[in-house]
Amino acid sequence: MAPVHEELGCYLLAGAGGSGPATLVQEARRAEELGFGTAFLSERWNVKEASSLVGAACAVTSRIRIATAATNCNTRHPLVTASWATTMHRLSGGRFTLGIGRGVAPLYSAFGIPEVTTAHMEDWARVTRRLWRGETIIGHDGPMGSYPVLFLDADFDEDIPLALVAFGPRTLALGGRVFDDVILHTYFSPETLTRCVTTVKRAAEQAGRDPDAVRVWSCLATVGDHLPEADRLRKTVGRLATYLQGYGELLLRTNDWDPAVLQRFRDDPVVQSVPGAIDAKATVAQLEHIATLLPSDWLSVAATGTPDRCVARIRDEFSYGADRVILHGASPDELEPILAEYGAATVR
Repeated sequence: MAPVHEELGCYLLAGAGGSGPATLVQEARRAEELGFGTAFLSERWNVKEASSLVGAACAVTSRIRIATAATNCNTRHPLVTASWATTMHRLSGGRFTLGIGRGVAPLYSAFGIPEVTTAHMEDWARVTRRLWRGETIIGHDGPMGSYPVLFLDADFDEDIPLALVAFGPRTLALGGRVFDDVILHTYFSPETLTRCVTTVKRAAEQAGRDPDAVRVWSCLATVGDHLPEADRLRKTVGRLATYLQGYGELLLRTNDWDPAVLQRFRDDPVVQSVPGAIDAKATVAQLEHIATLLPSDWLSVAATGTPDRCVARIRDEFSYGADRVILHGASPDELEPILAEYGAATVR
């Protein structure tokens, strides 16, 4: 059995979901075998429905923590979400973390789903914890909505970690005040990572919490050069380009990047010709062109190259203040050489 690195995580079904949800079972087992501390699952409204995938991952593993990063707190009734989390908590022997995110506002608007505010997420987190303590809540009227009665089970006394995927300063501060884990976004510069950690820890302290008890996860794109070049392009250029498609302004504000670059990217006819998310739909030729539109210092935030170079970049994230690091954008098998080097370097 490989050594366990509690400080490291990976995603299952990274990106658009690879070859389909059935691969999750093998990926979950491999993540555990390789020694990852946590396996994360994101949710997409296709074949990446979170509750189904979490149940499968919990059922086929015995040690690794399984976490959502993220699902949403407004697309299921709060009793459904709280009940699902309790079921996963008990099914897994206490290995489940329920992680939420704000979601993408334009999608919510298009689908007729009310936008999630910071106050909504805080209200939801506090209500959910009360339900897990067995409380009956009568006449709740707050940012998450109005509910005559909210109740699960009077015998509940559950301690289920809550995680928050955070971008901006208000969401980061909410994570420090209320949540157990704060998960940052991919392609954050070192300066951004340090600032985010400081924001979370300060908010925790101001709320009377132990700042060290709130774990801040760096989400580090990790793409070794042992992968085929086309895969590397998709997982670096394609992934960053997809983020710029969806919420480029937010990523630029967070990193203090040049908005003129984003405008040139969006105006480019090749970018406009891709019928959907670039990481899922672009051809290799399109990705090679798009690579010329992105500054090298934006892409250099990722961990790339040989396993030892990737490991050095992972360790940098701890020096910038991260408590834990998610090796993002690759499957457990694709990360195996890097994790092996990480373990060997720890021993040396």
